[in-house]
Amino acid sequence: MLNTTKKTRVYEKVIEKIKELIGKGELKCGDKLPSERELCEQLNVSRTSVREALRVLEILGLIECKIGEGNFVKDSFEDSLLEPLSMTFMLHGSKTDEILDLRKFTEPGMAALAAKNINDEQLKEIEELVNLLNSTENEEECAELDKKMHYKIVQASGNYLVSTMMFAASTLVETYIENVLTNMFRNVENKNIVKKQHEDIIQAIKKHDSAAASMAMLKHLEYTDGYISEIIKNK
Repeated sequence: MLNTTKKTRVYEKVIEKIKELIGKGELKCGDKLPSERELCEQLNVSRTSVREALRVLEILGLIECKIGEGNFVKDSFEDSLLEPLSMTFMLHGSKTDEILDLRKFTEPGMAALAAKNINDEQLKEIEELVNLLNSTENEEECAELDKKMHYKIVQASGNYLVSTMMFAASTLVETYIENVLTNMFRNVENKNIVKKQHEDIIQAIKKHDSAAASMAMLKHLEYTDGYISEIIKNK
């Protein structure tokens, strides 16, 4: 067995091995990890250390355990970013404005990339979401569809890293602003303004005009985030 003065170093070796397999492309999203026995034999460690490492990876949201099937690399890591991001937000006394600033710094750039990289299927999905948003009278559905539309545009940018980060950030926004967006869509004037802004964003992306897409997204965020900030300030 491994000779080490700290037991923690043993399970860390297992974690490093799994990270190495992912880094080399030998393990991809959805792939099954080697069995506990295989990891024990490969690394010359105890089954207790292997199980400890797997528990850590599961808590971090990097793997999932399927009873009777084994351990698998998660298909998506967005959720694993949310908890530490949320804790950082609370521990440092951050304000909602900081999350809104994050959106304004990133989403216009992602809209510009989406205009460049979007495919026909992605464009169709975004247009369908906008059509649903424009036709529904339910404010909660409007807020949900608006969130999905923004995330789809970020996904269409082709930048997985930013997509993952923005998912966590948007979930934080939902957590801390609660029903503010829903209330915004209750006002007919607000809804009509947002509808026009959405159309400007989609048209720019459809024309593959990156500069116009970025500008349209920034204008939209300045409006909606201004509304959110004002409501929170007056709470």
